[in-house]
Amino acid sequence: MEPADTARYALFAVVGLITIVAVAAFSKKLGVASPLLLVLIGIGYSYLPGGSTVRIPSEIILVAVLPPLLYSAAINVPLVDFRRNLSTISALSVVLVLVTAFVTGILIFFIFPDLNLGYSIALGAVISPTDAVAATSLGKKLGLPPRLVTILEGESLVNDATALVMLRSAVAVGAAATAAGSTVAAPVNIGGVLGDFGYAVAMAIIVGLIIGAITVYVRSKLRDPALDTAISFAVPFIAFIPAEELHASGVLAVVVAGLYAGHNSARHFTPQARISERLNWRTAQFVLENGVFLIMGVQISGIIESVLRSQRFSLEGTILAGLFLTLVIVLLRFLFVGPLLFLLERRNERAEVGNRRFGAMLERIRAMVDPGERLIRRRERVERFYDRRATDLERARAEGFGWRGGVILSWSGMRGVVTLAAAQSLPEDTPYRPQLILIAFTVAIVTLLAQGGTLPWLIKLSGIRGTDRVADRRELATLLDELSEAGVTALDRPTLRLPQGEQFNPEVIERVRQDTLLGAESAWERADHGAGADALADSPHQQYRALRREVLRAERAALLEARGRGNYASRILSRAQAMIDLEETRLEQLDNPSGS
Repeated sequence: MEPADTARYALFAVVGLITIVAVAAFSKKLGVASPLLLVLIGIGYSYLPGGSTVRIPSEIILVAVLPPLLYSAAINVPLVDFRRNLSTISALSVVLVLVTAFVTGILIFFIFPDLNLGYSIALGAVISPTDAVAATSLGKKLGLPPRLVTILEGESLVNDATALVMLRSAVAVGAAATAAGSTVAAPVNIGGVLGDFGYAVAMAIIVGLIIGAITVYVRSKLRDPALDTAISFAVPFIAFIPAEELHASGVLAVVVAGLYAGHNSARHFTPQARISERLNWRTAQFVLENGVFLIMGVQISGIIESVLRSQRFSLEGTILAGLFLTLVIVLLRFLFVGPLLFLLERRNERAEVGNRRFGAMLERIRAMVDPGERLIRRRERVERFYDRRATDLERARAEGFGWRGGVILSWSGMRGVVTLAAAQSLPEDTPYRPQLILIAFTVAIVTLLAQGGTLPWLIKLSGIRGTDRVADRRELATLLDELSEAGVTALDRPTLRLPQGEQFNPEVIERVRQDTLLGAESAWERADHGAGADALADSPHQQYRALRREVLRAERAALLEARGRGNYASRILSRAQAMIDLEETRLEQLDNPSGS
């Protein structure tokens, strides 16, 4: 790259970052989501003198941008919520992607002469997955119900893997058909394709779990937030690269590693590491996701020029094809989501009947006289399974979103970063390659502007509601009551001693007891009204901090237990965990003000 090119890209990066910050600052006042404005600004910039010369290689987005974006989203998706909605997420992220890719691929095959079916389905795979960036950027800001946001995020995290694996297989089929001189397809080993798909998914899950477990262990041994953050930023690439080398799905490996790390952070990471990770990844996600939308708009004029130069298929025909395929994928999503939600509702009803029968059987086991130690252990496992299942069903009833949520879910199929990068990764010798890329960009931009732009209006029209703030305050207060009870119980242990073995001052114990109860009391008041090392070991302040740590350790254990039971909403658990993290960080700063 020439020095002039380096300077131009550096200037573009600086101006782009300033633009992203400025748009984010003013978008709320304008009542428009910032990604929408960034796409329009990017399109306007692309038609300025020299604007069309900006070229971002697809490998940069697929390898350098997509892994950290998916990882930052995955660590914030509660694993409990992901598990509860796994059937819905799987149907949308696997079945719907496959159906959409085949249907649109067949249509593309009939639109473009001399384009074989393999390459046609490859483009179908490109435009099939919804985008994690769009779901994260728009869903949470528009006040959607938490369960609906979880489904959208989970779908957009997993369907990238489905689409990219299918793209790889379809391109191979298309290349074979071209070599054989066929416009349909070369003979395809369906079993081999399915086997490759299953291998790519299974190996990605294995790699993601291994990398997640190793990095969590390594990070749990670090006590410097700077070192921990450095490792955290490397994890997406540590998971992505080996998975791709093993011909597995790198993006799925990143998602699995992120889910594992996010779920285990409360148990294994220091409070400082968790706070630092939340802030740093939030910043990285903000820059990357908004940067992708800006780049999407900037590249449009260059793609149009490529179509005009190719002269194989008209610009107007290409755009019309993109608009037609956009309409098709929107209709397919509506036709798929309606029956899916109906079947899930029937399944939940059958599960409730089965769980009641299961509970009756459990009662008979409990009534047994002298069941024996082995049966008691088995009964305890069964009781835990029953309680978790009952809680899952209760949450499904409480967080059901009905037909309103079905409409929003159907209309929230925006395309974005994966479609942008995957389209440009098509082989250079692909027939109609500029036109296929423009179709993909048309689908991405139209869905983002049309669906994303009207989503706030549709949410308001449907009357769907997000979280109930009053109910959230009361649930938080209830959880803090439970945590405080566990913390106060820790103060009554007979074995409670200072590190040197001395007893605590009773006055200090009482002070810590009152401070422990204060948080829950304050939370209930808000709910009801709507709104160092040099210190002496036996000093009152040191005793107070030592006792507070004992209380916080007990509260954290109770929080993990509550999370395992699934009694509380994940957003409530996250808020309680953040409160404990802040208190532990405050105590650490008191003991170690230098931060060394």
